[in-house]
Amino acid sequence: MDGLNHANLKKAFEYFEATADVGFYAYGGSLEKAYENAGLAMFNVISDTRKIRQKESRHIEVISEDLVSLLYDYLEELLFLQDTEFLLFSRFDVEIYKLCDGDIEVSNDELENGESVNDDLKEESSPYSYKLICDAFGEEINWDIHPRGSEVKAITFHLMDVKKEDGIFILSAILDL
Repeated sequence: MDGLNHANLKKAFEYFEATADVGFYAYGGSLEKAYENAGLAMFNVISDTRKIRQKESRHIEVISEDLVSLLYDYLEELLFLQDTEFLLFSRFDVEIYKLCDGDIEVSNDELENGESVNDDLKEESSPYSYKLICDAFGEEINWDIHPRGSEVKAITFHLMDVKKEDGIFILSAILDL
C-alpha cells in the first residue's frame, strides 16, 4: 500500500499479487461503496463483470462482530450464492449499520465520517457489532457469454483489512484460487 496516492484515487479496486492467490484493494468514498467495490473486485476475478447483466437479484444480510469479519462474511455469502445458485453479480447495493445489543446504534451516514470505524478497529473488544444489507444484481452463469476468469475457492482472513486514509475507505482481501 505504500506509495499509493489516495487523495487522487479514481478507481474502484486494484489487484495485488499473492502466492497462488489474488489479493485486492477496494476503495470508496463511503464504507458502503468500498464494500460494493469489494464484491465487484471478487466477481471480476471470476468473469468480466462488464458482461454480466443485472437480470436477477439476491438479498443478503450479514451480522459480524467487527468490520473485518463483516467483509469476510459478506464476500463468503456472495461466493456461496455463486457456488450454489450458479450466479454471477455485477452490481451491489450495500447498507451498513453499527449495532449495540442487536439494535441500530449508528446509521450508515454516521459511519461515513470514519471516526467510529477507525476507533472500533483499534479496540481489542467492542460492545458493538455490524450489520450489512446487500442487494446483489446479476444473472445465471453462461460460459458462452461470460468470459472465464479464475475460480475463487475461498475467502481468506490473511491480510484482510478495513481502514480509512485521507477520506478514502480501503478494504483489502485475498482470494484463494
